[in-house]
Amino acid sequence: MKCNITTIGGGTGTYNVLSGLGRHKKLNLAAIVSVADSGGSTGELRDEFGILPPGDVRRAIVALSEDTEVVRRLFEYRFKVGRRIAGHTVGNLLLTALSDIMGDFERGIEELSEMFNVQGKVIPVTLDNVHLGVTLENGDRIVGETDIDIPKHDATIPIRDAFLLGGGHLNPRAKEAIENSDYVIIGPGDLYTSIVPNLLCQGMVDAIRNAGAKIIYVCNVMTKRGETDGFVVEDFVRILEQYLGEGRIDYLLVNTGELRQDLLKKYEAEGKAPVRLRDRDVLLKKGIKIIERDFTSETDYIRHDPRKLAQTVGDFASGWIK
Repeated sequence: MKCNITTIGGGTGTYNVLSGLGRHKKLNLAAIVSVADSGGSTGELRDEFGILPPGDVRRAIVALSEDTEVVRRLFEYRFKVGRRIAGHTVGNLLLTALSDIMGDFERGIEELSEMFNVQGKVIPVTLDNVHLGVTLENGDRIVGETDIDIPKHDATIPIRDAFLLGGGHLNPRAKEAIENSDYVIIGPGDLYTSIVPNLLCQGMVDAIRNAGAKIIYVCNVMTKRGETDGFVVEDFVRILEQYLGEGRIDYLLVNTGELRQDLLKKYEAEGKAPVRLRDRDVLLKKGIKIIERDFTSETDYIRHDPRKLAQTVGDFASGWIK
């Protein structure tokens, strides 16, 4: 019997999780992705055609496609010339065109998924045209995912909380996927721009709280300037619980792999630092089981390795981790 796994997130973090899990034939996968993106090619297509942002959906389709390498190169190809087309990716344009042809964004996703033999379901978290905003500790409000992701404001001022404009009702298909899951994987990904927008959707928290699934949170390897400066593992959990409530995270995946010094210096110049576990007892008292492993890739980027994540999720699915 296959294990039902649903991921919640967006961006590169969700791509890494899905690209590893997509190789496991004994898993039924559903990817719930954020639609709060507002920058680059995604933002332009969103504004011009009035569709939901295609960027994170595109990445999830690439990750779960049968021929990942060829599809990745095609979908991620970004035109460099052309007055109207420069800066756009092929994948974003394909999804925009199919949404128009089918008359519906979700039907466009289904058609594209069928064309590229996607092994799982890719589900927008909401079908509402939402925009992400945050309130800083000084009371200032920043609206727009791209302005939060790449701060034009004083990035040293911490974020107090986040909100959605434009509704944000949970997509019924996302609710169904969560209800039918054995495991729900949250993260990794930028906390306020990839993870929290999903949790802000009306009905999401209730769906997670009421699900019979075990909840796995994959903590980030590095902090993010303007979002999680100075955060340790416990801080990431604290923010998640700010939206989920306490007592809903069952498992926490924490990286213990060594990070290359040359890469650390590079990331330090970008205002990023390794995320460490400071006081495990704080988390254990909450009933959270901590899984500490080397989850990092051996590339020139500090990020999660899809194969290592998939192996750990496979240990859950097979009953090795209880």
